[in-house]
Amino acid sequence: MNAGKPYRPNVGAVLFNQAGEVFVARRADMPNAEGVPGGWQLPQGGIDENENPRTAILRELAEEIGTDKAEIIAEYPHWLTYDFPADLVSDMTRKYRGQKQRWFALRFLGTAEDIKLDADPHPEFDAWRWAKLSDLPSLAVAFKRPIYEILARSFADLEHS
Repeated sequence: MNAGKPYRPNVGAVLFNQAGEVFVARRADMPNAEGVPGGWQLPQGGIDENENPRTAILRELAEEIGTDKAEIIAEYPHWLTYDFPADLVSDMTRKYRGQKQRWFALRFLGTAEDIKLDADPHPEFDAWRWAKLSDLPSLAVAFKRPIYEILARSFADLEHS
Protein backbone atom coordinates (compact mmCIF):
# COMPACT_ATOMS: atom_id res chain seq x y z
CA MET A 1 0.00 0.00 0.00
CA ASN A 2 2.71 2.54 0.97
CA ALA A 3 5.63 1.01 -0.94
CA GLY A 4 5.64 3.58 -3.76
CA LYS A 5 5.42 6.61 -1.49
CA PRO A 6 8.47 8.58 -0.28
CA TYR A 7 9.69 8.89 3.29
CA ARG A 8 9.16 12.27 4.94
CA PRO A 9 12.45 13.90 6.02
CA ASN A 10 12.35 14.31 9.78
CA VAL A 11 14.50 15.07 12.83
CA GLY A 12 14.27 13.71 16.36
CA ALA A 13 15.60 14.80 19.76
CA VAL A 14 16.93 12.73 22.64
CA LEU A 15 16.90 15.58 25.16
CA PHE A 16 18.95 14.86 28.30
CA ASN A 17 18.55 16.73 31.57
CA GLN A 18 21.42 17.27 34.01
CA ALA A 19 20.56 13.98 35.79
CA GLY A 20 21.00 11.99 32.56
CA GLU A 21 17.28 11.33 32.05
CA VAL A 22 15.54 11.96 28.74
CA PHE A 23 12.45 14.01 27.94
CA VAL A 24 9.41 12.02 26.81
CA ALA A 25 5.97 13.40 26.01
CA ARG A 26 2.60 11.73 25.68
CA ARG A 27 0.81 12.12 22.35
CA ALA A 28 -2.56 13.79 22.82
CA ASP A 29 -3.95 12.07 19.70
CA MET A 30 -2.89 8.44 20.29
CA PRO A 31 -5.11 6.75 22.91
CA ASN A 32 -4.22 3.27 24.09
CA ALA A 33 -6.58 0.28 23.90
CA GLU A 34 -8.57 1.59 26.89
CA GLY A 35 -9.06 5.00 25.22
CA VAL A 36 -6.63 6.68 27.61
CA PRO A 37 -3.94 8.90 26.09
CA GLY A 38 -0.77 6.95 25.52
CA GLY A 39 2.02 6.86 22.99
CA TRP A 40 4.98 8.34 24.85
CA GLN A 41 7.61 9.58 22.43
CA LEU A 42 10.61 11.79 21.89
CA PRO A 43 10.16 15.18 20.19
CA GLN A 44 10.40 14.89 16.42
CA GLY A 45 9.22 16.76 13.36
CA GLY A 46 9.60 17.48 9.70
CA ILE A 47 12.52 19.15 8.02
CA ASP A 48 11.47 22.13 5.90
CA GLU A 49 12.70 22.34 2.32
CA ASN A 50 16.39 23.38 2.23
CA GLU A 51 16.56 23.37 6.06
CA ASN A 52 19.64 22.02 7.80
CA PRO A 53 18.72 19.14 10.20
CA ARG A 54 20.65 20.85 13.04
CA THR A 55 18.52 23.97 12.59
CA ALA A 56 15.38 21.89 12.22
CA ILE A 57 15.81 20.08 15.54
CA LEU A 58 16.00 23.31 17.54
CA ARG A 59 13.00 24.73 15.66
CA GLU A 60 11.03 21.54 16.31
CA LEU A 61 11.83 21.66 20.03
CA ALA A 62 10.55 25.23 20.21
CA GLU A 63 7.38 24.30 18.32
CA GLU A 64 6.60 21.05 20.13
CA ILE A 65 7.73 21.65 23.71
CA GLY A 66 7.91 25.44 23.83
CA THR A 67 11.67 25.81 24.25
CA ASP A 68 14.89 25.47 22.31
CA LYS A 69 17.09 25.87 25.40
CA ALA A 70 19.34 23.01 24.40
CA GLU A 71 22.67 22.29 22.81
CA ILE A 72 23.45 19.46 20.41
CA ILE A 73 25.95 17.05 22.01
CA ALA A 74 25.82 14.14 19.53
CA GLU A 75 24.26 13.02 16.27
CA TYR A 76 23.36 9.50 15.20
CA PRO A 77 25.47 9.03 12.04
CA HIS A 78 22.79 7.48 9.80
CA TRP A 79 19.25 8.17 8.70
CA LEU A 80 16.75 5.85 10.42
CA THR A 81 13.40 5.00 8.85
CA TYR A 82 10.07 3.63 9.93
CA ASP A 83 6.91 2.89 7.99
CA PHE A 84 3.53 4.11 9.17
CA PRO A 85 1.25 1.27 10.27
CA ALA A 86 -1.50 0.38 7.78
CA ASP A 87 -4.26 1.30 10.26
CA LEU A 88 -2.90 4.82 10.83
CA VAL A 89 -4.78 7.14 8.47
CA SER A 90 -3.97 10.84 8.21
CA ASP A 91 -2.95 13.47 5.66
CA MET A 92 0.65 12.43 6.29
CA THR A 93 0.03 8.71 5.70
CA ARG A 94 -1.77 9.50 2.46
CA LYS A 95 1.32 11.33 1.19
CA TYR A 96 4.23 9.43 2.79
CA ARG A 97 5.25 5.81 3.38
CA GLY A 98 6.80 6.74 6.71
CA GLN A 99 9.57 8.91 8.06
CA LYS A 100 13.30 9.14 7.38
CA GLN A 101 14.86 10.60 10.52
CA ARG A 102 18.09 12.22 11.62
CA TRP A 103 18.46 11.90 15.41
CA PHE A 104 20.31 14.21 17.76
CA ALA A 105 21.22 13.98 21.44
CA LEU A 106 20.89 17.33 23.16
CA ARG A 107 21.60 18.67 26.64
CA PHE A 108 18.65 20.63 28.10
CA LEU A 109 19.84 24.02 29.34
CA GLY A 110 16.56 25.29 30.74
CA THR A 111 14.28 24.53 33.66
CA ALA A 112 10.93 22.75 33.90
CA GLU A 113 9.22 26.15 33.68
CA ASP A 114 10.65 26.60 30.16
CA ILE A 115 8.73 23.58 28.85
CA LYS A 116 5.34 24.67 27.53
CA LEU A 117 3.42 21.96 25.68
CA ASP A 118 0.71 24.48 24.79
CA ALA A 119 3.08 26.90 23.01
CA ASP A 120 1.52 25.79 19.71
CA PRO A 121 -2.22 26.45 19.17
CA HIS A 122 -2.62 22.72 18.35
CA PRO A 123 -0.46 20.94 20.94
CA GLU A 124 0.84 17.52 19.98
CA PHE A 125 1.41 16.42 23.58
CA ASP A 126 -0.69 16.54 26.74
CA ALA A 127 1.91 15.47 29.34
CA TRP A 128 5.66 15.10 29.74
CA ARG A 129 8.21 13.63 32.12
CA TRP A 130 11.84 12.59 32.42
CA ALA A 131 12.61 8.89 31.90
CA LYS A 132 15.61 6.61 31.86
CA LEU A 133 17.12 6.22 28.40
CA SER A 134 16.89 2.43 28.70
CA ASP A 135 13.11 2.73 29.24
CA LEU A 136 12.51 4.40 25.86
CA PRO A 137 11.69 1.25 23.87
CA SER A 138 9.07 0.10 26.38
CA LEU A 139 7.37 3.52 26.34
CA ALA A 140 7.16 3.79 22.54
CA VAL A 141 4.37 2.74 20.23
CA ALA A 142 5.27 -0.51 18.48
CA PHE A 143 6.20 0.95 15.10
CA LYS A 144 8.78 3.33 16.66
CA ARG A 145 10.25 0.79 19.09
CA PRO A 146 13.12 -0.44 16.82
CA ILE A 147 14.40 3.14 16.40
CA TYR A 148 14.18 3.79 20.15
CA GLU A 149 16.17 0.60 20.78
CA ILE A 150 18.92 1.89 18.47
CA LEU A 151 18.91 5.30 20.17
CA ALA A 152 19.02 3.80 23.68
CA ARG A 153 22.12 1.79 22.74
CA SER A 154 23.81 4.52 20.69
CA PHE A 155 23.43 7.35 23.21
CA ALA A 156 23.92 5.27 26.40
CA ASP A 157 27.33 6.82 27.07
CA LEU A 158 25.68 10.28 27.26
CA GLU A 159 23.52 9.44 30.29
CA HIS A 160 26.35 10.21 32.67
CA SER A 161 28.24 12.89 30.78
